[in-house]
Amino acid sequence: MAASQVLAGFHAVAARLRHAPASIKDIYVEASRRDRRMLTLIEQAEQAGRRVHPVETMRLDGIARGQRHQGVVALAEQVELAVDLDEMLDDATDVPFLLILDSITDPHNLGACLRTADAAGVNAVVAPRDRAVGLNATVQRVSCGAADSIAYITVTNLARTLRALKERDIWVVGTDDQAEKTVHDIDCTRPIAWVMGAEGEGMRRLTRETCDELVRIPMLGSVESLNVSVASAVCLYETVRQRTAKKA
Repeated sequence: MAASQVLAGFHAVAARLRHAPASIKDIYVEASRRDRRMLTLIEQAEQAGRRVHPVETMRLDGIARGQRHQGVVALAEQVELAVDLDEMLDDATDVPFLLILDSITDPHNLGACLRTADAAGVNAVVAPRDRAVGLNATVQRVSCGAADSIAYITVTNLARTLRALKERDIWVVGTDDQAEKTVHDIDCTRPIAWVMGAEGEGMRRLTRETCDELVRIPMLGSVESLNVSVASAVCLYETVRQRTAKKA
């Protein structure tokens, strides 16, 4: 039997209704709330054939288990997008664009990275299976639904996966505060996989050594580094900027 999870908030519940409505068992909504946003979600749930239960706020608080729910909570089976990285790249019609997360264990960081990756049009987010946080309730909430819309692929050996990407002519670029080149000095219009390490420790040694190139994000103030989700956004949107300019 599939593991169950609690989805809290409009983004998480609406995204699951769009991508995997059958996984939702029940939806609980704040009985006194009848604004347009709530009515739209209820209509979406009813069209998907999901049960909606109006309840008091205290009941929602208990179901949400401490999560910020905005008046909407769903009980659902835990699902993961069943995506094979090789098959996805074989079927890709655009230039490959990947985000690799090495040892990201904070669910808030993973959720924010997934949200940014989805917004930037990344094909998939790849992480090691044993050194990464899973798609738990916090990730679902922080990602604002992106956890249900972008492929999150875990692999047993990250260095081996990076070498396989390089064999496909995908340029593997890691971030390093001490690198000579910056994110603005490389060609992001080519097939690319950005590699981000955990805060503090950064990438593991083997991951770093497997990268084709290391670059840094220019830091002009007094802080030494950026949060991994912010650093990911800088790199991903430099790619978006270059590719958009090339098409113009």
